[in-house]
Amino acid sequence: MAWEWAHLDGGPADGMRVRVTGPPRVLQVTSGCPAEADGNGDGDGDSDGRGLRVEALYVYRLKHGQPLRYGWDHASP
Repeated sequence: MAWEWAHLDGGPADGMRVRVTGPPRVLQVTSGCPAEADGNGDGDGDSDGRGLRVEALYVYRLKHGQPLRYGWDHASP
């Protein structure tokens, strides 16, 4: 399949470009959130000792038209 460049509109990834094939109807963008093992602010913030991470999830939906664009769905997930 051929790759295409797509633009992301709105939300935390506004203005970014990504390469997609297909193109997919929905894209997910994630952003890491700081986490601490003990939850009282004196941890190192890197790990909770269990290998877990916390990610914020943002959904972008395919818009019709050209150039290829995805718009932020502020109601998702």
